[in-house]
Amino acid sequence: MTIPPDSIAPLKAQVLSSMMSSVAGSKNDGAWDNLFQLLLANGTDPLLSSPLSSISQSGPLSPTSGIKGLSATGRNMALPDPESAYKMMSVINNLDVAFKAQYSELNQMKAAVSQMQEAGQNLGGIATGNDSIKLRLLGFVGQYNNWIRRFNPDIQQGGLLAGTQAAQVAQYELEQNIKSRFFGAGEGVRGMGDLGIEIDPQTHLAAMDTAKLDSMLSANRQGTVNTIVEFGTNFAKSASLLVSEGNFFSKQLDNLDRGIDYVTDNKDALQQEFGSGDAANPTGQVAAALADYNKSAKT
Repeated sequence: MTIPPDSIAPLKAQVLSSMMSSVAGSKNDGAWDNLFQLLLANGTDPLLSSPLSSISQSGPLSPTSGIKGLSATGRNMALPDPESAYKMMSVINNLDVAFKAQYSELNQMKAAVSQMQEAGQNLGGIATGNDSIKLRLLGFVGQYNNWIRRFNPDIQQGGLLAGTQAAQVAQYELEQNIKSRFFGAGEGVRGMGDLGIEIDPQTHLAAMDTAKLDSMLSANRQGTVNTIVEFGTNFAKSASLLVSEGNFFSKQLDNLDRGIDYVTDNKDALQQEFGSGDAANPTGQVAAALADYNKSAKT
């Protein structure tokens, strides 16, 4: 179901109100609000963009919950509304998984953007031989397309990084570099499109028309070479800015890291107060990203 943008704010208020009213007055009654604010920071919306919808639940953490003061079903029966509190804890259990999976995937995307920076730098020192130019550009297109195939599914609705500003901006900025018609303007060239490189609007993949490149090399060799160097330099600069400290990736990763630390530091107390909640049961891409996070955390 698609939620209209003008319904997002009321929905957030409704969720917060229903969950927090059931635990008002408890010692951890700001827990959900704290997590909510962590998610909202730097452009992440916990209700719409996190991969929670792809994480199923596998019931209580154990038949007797194993947590002091809880019922056999993992509820805190001393609360006015134990069921709402239990549901809130189920969401927090899922957030624990979602934060870690997103952190791992976004960190891998950041590393891949750094590799795209190197791909642009390689074009900045391109040789003037026609065959060398063609091979270097084909290599760039292939590397760019591998990057798109790897991470574009993450950004789509329901993907692991859907709604994540850092991921969206990275794809947009690098794609706009390739589509720009300003590179080579002083050389009689209108961007990489004149050299045969275009972006498919549906797949976001780049395609190269080598015949068009050959024609431009024949008609305007130096202008073509200068355009490629200009493009490569600017493409590398864009990628460098994306992964620089204090920019999109570092801010989002820091936000997720704080969310992970918050849940880790407070989970036992939260479960004792609100109930065990259902255990998260990640599958597919979320499970794979979580395994990568846990693996890296152990090294």
